[in-house]
Parts: sequence; C-alpha cells; structure tokens
Amino acid sequence: MGESRYKVRVADHEYWREQIKCQDACPVHTDARGYVRAIADGDYERAYLIARGPNPLASLCGRICGAPCEAACRRGTIDQPISIRALKRFVCQKFGSDARSDAARELFPYLRSRNETRRCDDLDELSHLLEFLANAEFPKPTGERIAIIGSGPAGLAAGHDLALMGFRPTVFEMEPQPAGMLYTGVPGYRLPRELIRAEVAVIQSLGVEIRCNTQVGKDVSFADLRREFAAVVIACGAKRSRALPIPHADAIGVMGGVDFLRDVSLGKEVSLGQRVIVIGGGNVAYDVARTVLRQEEYDVSRTAARMAGVRQVNLVCLESLEEMPADTVEILEGQEEGITRHNSWGPKEVLVDERNGQKFVRGVRFVRCTQVYDENKRFAPKFDEFVTTEIEGDTVLLSVGQSADLSFIDAQRDGIEMRSPQQIINDPAACTTSAPGVFIAGDIAYGPRLMIHAIASGKQAARSVYRFLRGKEIAPEEVQFHYPIEHYQREKHYERRSRLHIPTLSAEERLKSPSALVEIGYNEEQARAESGRCLDCGINTIFDGERCILCGGCVDVCPTVCLKLVTFDRLALTPELETAARELHLDPADLSAIIKDEERCIRCGLCAQRCPTTAITMERFSFAKEWKPCPV
Repeated sequence: MGESRYKVRVADHEYWREQIKCQDACPVHTDARGYVRAIADGDYERAYLIARGPNPLASLCGRICGAPCEAACRRGTIDQPISIRALKRFVCQKFGSDARSDAARELFPYLRSRNETRRCDDLDELSHLLEFLANAEFPKPTGERIAIIGSGPAGLAAGHDLALMGFRPTVFEMEPQPAGMLYTGVPGYRLPRELIRAEVAVIQSLGVEIRCNTQVGKDVSFADLRREFAAVVIACGAKRSRALPIPHADAIGVMGGVDFLRDVSLGKEVSLGQRVIVIGGGNVAYDVARTVLRQEEYDVSRTAARMAGVRQVNLVCLESLEEMPADTVEILEGQEEGITRHNSWGPKEVLVDERNGQKFVRGVRFVRCTQVYDENKRFAPKFDEFVTTEIEGDTVLLSVGQSADLSFIDAQRDGIEMRSPQQIINDPAACTTSAPGVFIAGDIAYGPRLMIHAIASGKQAARSVYRFLRGKEIAPEEVQFHYPIEHYQREKHYERRSRLHIPTLSAEERLKSPSALVEIGYNEEQARAESGRCLDCGINTIFDGERCILCGGCVDVCPTVCLKLVTFDRLALTPELETAARELHLDPADLSAIIKDEERCIRCGLCAQRCPTTAITMERFSFAKEWKPCPV
C-alpha cells in the first residue's frame, strides 16, 4: 500500500488574503484584524477609522452584529475566538456616533479629514469611495433622485453610499421611526435608541431624506416612485411574522413575535397574560422572550423572574439544545433571567377556551420532534406523534420565521418577475431585478440573514445604481505586497491568554428596567488584554528557498508543530507544483519542501529566530483594492 501524500497549495495573492480569515468572512470586508491589533497597540483612533471605513453603521454593529468574523477567527481553532464585536464597540464608544454630542454635525467631517489608505483596504472602504469621487477625470453625478423603500440597514447603507456619490436618495419608511428592524425589532436592552438616532442622523446629514409614516402601496404608489425617481432600491426587509398552520392559530392571545417587538419599541400598549409561551429557537425568539420579562411592573420586590407572581415565560423549539440557532450567550442569559426552555418539541395545536363565541388561548399541545434536519442539513422535521405534552398559557408569541410584504408590487404592471408573492427574482451579485432601474437589497434579496449582510447588500445596490445611471462599471484594481518586519515580537504569553468574558449586568440588575443594557462592554485594560490575543493573521512566515540549508531547525522549534520538512515525492502533485519544478530546471527527485499548516500557526516568529541563514522572515501582507471605473 502506497504512502499517503500531502495535499498542498502554492501560496499566491488570493491565498494571503484568505489567511486574514476575519476580514475574508466579513460581508463588507472590514479589516477586523487591523483594528484589533491597533487596539492592542493603544492606537484607538486608528482602530475606529479601520472599523468605520467600510461600514456606515459600525457603532450599531459593535452592539448587535452576528460577527461572522468571530466564527472564522483562527484563534478559535486553538481555544476561543477574539471578541471582535466587543472590541469594535470599545473603539466606537471612543470615536463613533455614541462618543459625539452632535454626531450628525461632527462625525463625517472628521472621517473625511482622516481619509487615508491603510494596510488591508477592500473595495467597500470609505477612503476609496471618496478618492474615486474626487478624481476630476470622471464626471460627477448630476444629482438624480433615487427612491429607497425601507430604512433598515440595507436601505441606510445604500442611502449613505448613494449620497456620497452625489445622488439625492429619499428613503420611504412605513414606521414612525427610521432604521427599520434595528428600531422596531431589536430590543432596547441590546441597542440604545439614542445610538440608533445618532447613526441615522449622520446619514441624513449627507443629504439622505427619510420620510417616515409613508407606506409604499398606501401613501405613495410604487408606479409613482418609478415615474418620479431615476432608480428605485427595494430594501423593505422581512418584517412580517410567519404564522403556523395548526388548529386555532388565530385565537385571541396568539401574536407574531416581530409584531410584539414592534409594538413595544414604538411604545404601544401590549396586552400580555402571566403565562407566556414563545415558540421558536433563534435569536429573535430570545429577544421576544426576554422582552416579555421586561414588560413586568418593576419595583424592588419583583426584580427576579423566578419569584411568585412574576410573569412566567416558556420558550419551546424544535431543535435540541445543541441544534438551536440562537447564540449561546442568548441562551445562557435567557436562562439567568428566568426563561424556561423546552427543546425538541413542535407545536401541534393551540388549546382554547370559548367565551362569548370567541376563542381564547389556554395553552399549546406539543409533539416530540425526533429530527429537525435531514442528512443534507435541510430543514425536514420528523415527529413522534405518540409523545405529546401540553403547556398552559394565556399568550402565545410566534417566532418561527419572517416574510416580506411586497403587496405594493404588481408583477405584470411593474414588469418584475416574482418567484412567489414574497420573493423577487434577482441577481444577488448585482442586486438587479427584471425591471430596468429597480434594484433590491437586504433580506428580501436572499432571506433573513445578519445585519452586516444587509449593509453589504445595500452598498452593492448603490454601486449597481451608479453603474445603471452613469454607464460605468466600478471595477476593482488591487495592489498587494509583503514587507519584512524588523525586530518582530509578540505580547508576553499571548498564546496562553483565555478569552475575556464581556462584562454584563447581573440578571437582577438588568431586569429592573426594560432599557437597562445587558452588556457593559470592555474597559481600556480589558480591551488591550483581549486584543493582545489576536494572532495577527496578516503576518506571514516567508521562506527563501535559495538560502534554506534544510537543517530542520524551524521544524524543531515550532511550538504548535505546524511545519514539516518532506521530500518532493511526498506531495500530491498539482499543475502548480509541476510548473514550479519545471521552472527550477531541477529533477523533482532532488527537491525537498517545507509545508505549513496555517490552522496551527500562531505567528510566534520562533522559526525565523531559529533559522541560521535568515531564510525565514516574518512579513506583513498588505493590499488595497481601489475603485476604477470602466465602460460597461
């Protein structure tokens, strides 16, 4: 039986970019590693500028982003990922909208005055947009009016970039407050209302008009928007709670979870019983359940959800604890606050009492869920119909998904191809629909995702509007290089540091007020300590084959055993390897290779220190992807 061969990849520019995993995973390509390392160095202003560069809602993301960067963080393969989101919050509190008394007047001039290219800047960077628009060789936009339907993160991001391009965006928002689901769907204990208003004010200061209490299809027609505006961006989000196809789901006491959150956010009176059942297992379900607890009459004697007479909340979901889509921190904090969780149960029937000819909720019958996903990870629940349970309750809040309200569109009249009444057929990359001048962004383009996905989609829609109206493609041009770092060193014992818990209020304290923020956030000392754990994946070990004497010292000294010295015949041949061997004009039998497991490398630099011939250097990778217009 033949000896197994190592599958390898020859490093190229794309390879080096992919090593910065946090940035590669971010939908707007924020250089998270860049701002985390800037915090470690104590340069908080630079950290903020890096965080804000591609993200017009950075201060909000610092509070509630789902943080795909953390999920990708290489440190997570060693112990736990860096607390990237909390570190963003730390620098935004120092320099962002929440640090300024008049964010609308002060923030953008500040950003413009500090416009500069940094180490790893992608196409979404504010600096590249401003430089592109300042270039006198290209005609400035003439200020066409652009309609944006919805003021959520996708609509705000589109408006932000369109205004900077010189267009005149008008955002139509059906709610009395701007920001869409950021305001009506995210509870105040997670996202302060004054911070939302500050971020929105900055975007308005750029020339973005927001018309609240204006529902497209009711107060203004979609056809009118297409007539009066040069282009329309549909970014109305998935704001409607999905119903359940079970008996008595229309009984009095059954509400959509998103509808409940909306009413609470807008200060409307909500009638809740003392025994509430929340159906769902995601973050929104926990937002609903935890908001229910905060609707209690708060006083010194009734601050704990477990005390007699205090509202009881049961959260029931199909998934097992391990399968639940909710973040672990949501589950743990919900448990601390008194939410009773029931896993692996599916709703079978809403139980009702009939009074005066009306049906009132008295509970829900559930059936045991034996499987949620099939072997291909598709949603395909199965149930054991012989195992049931009943939970008593007088209010049922449904958090089993959301859908869009696109009733303002007439597919035939508007020339827009629809997959269903809630889905528009679109090109996800270009944000285009079948109707010229009509674009789509956010959740209605691809279904409910994270806030940062909606921001990225809104920015892409803005570029597509520019392309449509200017007749020029915004194409990226990239410059990449490595440069050696002299006297490379790391923080003492950085590889041994454990992730710092993000400080929070106690359950007792946070239940005293509906607006009491759960997360306190890091102080300066904690932020410096946590950011010092970052492996700085923009640093790479570069090997000079001409200098290497195959002594194996680098392999011996590596603390994570990420290097291996092997003969060429131990490698699984690829066209790249064959080309490399041919260009060296050497017999493969005479060649050796040093192979590296990037997942294990902690960028300690010991290999470079040990190398007797300086064949190994620690070098920083840098790139800039800039806007370059070209004819369509």
